[in-house]
Amino acid sequence: MTPPPPTGPGTPDAPGTPDAPGTPGTPGTPDDPFAVLGEPVLAVPDRRRALLAVAGACGDGCGDGCGDGGDGRVGVFDVSGGPRRRLLIGTGLPVHAMAFRPARPLPAVGTGDYDGGYHFEGELLLVHLDSGEVRSLIGRDFGSGRQVLALEWSNDRDLRVLMAPADDEDGEEAHGEGHLAVVRRADRTGVGAQCLTARDLAGPRVPAPRPDHREAARRTVARLRAPRARRHRHAGGRSG
Repeated sequence: MTPPPPTGPGTPDAPGTPDAPGTPGTPGTPDDPFAVLGEPVLAVPDRRRALLAVAGACGDGCGDGCGDGGDGRVGVFDVSGGPRRRLLIGTGLPVHAMAFRPARPLPAVGTGDYDGGYHFEGELLLVHLDSGEVRSLIGRDFGSGRQVLALEWSNDRDLRVLMAPADDEDGEEAHGEGHLAVVRRADRTGVGAQCLTARDLAGPRVPAPRPDHREAARRTVARLRAPRARRHRHAGGRSG
């Protein structure tokens, strides 16, 4: 069952209506719950809640009306049984980082890209799984935003954000470095859209390699697509 694609950055797919449970289908077919994501580029688990967030890059195999290869998507799946999609959003720009908040169903998603001429643009999204609401947190101080490279919750209040420099005015070093900030909020359910200022995102410049997570994401998705072998226990403790 392949749903209509998302229509733009931060557009959720019908919250509260997950795919029916069952055995995952053949990759790329309509009964494949991951098909709408295209090529998996990043997979991040939330083992406490038996959830998995998978980011994809749209391409020829992404599904009807997908758009061009720059269209990023994130699906959040319940993996306690056969994978069922809980949420699908379009991000517009490629996804580089995701992190589940420890105590609440609020995954953070970092996107971005180099514009080809000067700026590293992008967004920091906060996704409310229960409601399907998606908020873009980086404020207007930054114009086209900031490319987010990595995310990590230090605890339930502090989110470590690694961003590419705002631009490459300093030369090629900008493509291998970034700024590390710690965003602190007591209650992120109350964080408003575009609330993060230049002061919130200020931090030291550090080395920032751009790792490729595609192979690990493909392996994770492949394991969930594969039918689970059924084992029958016989008398005497042998299995067959």
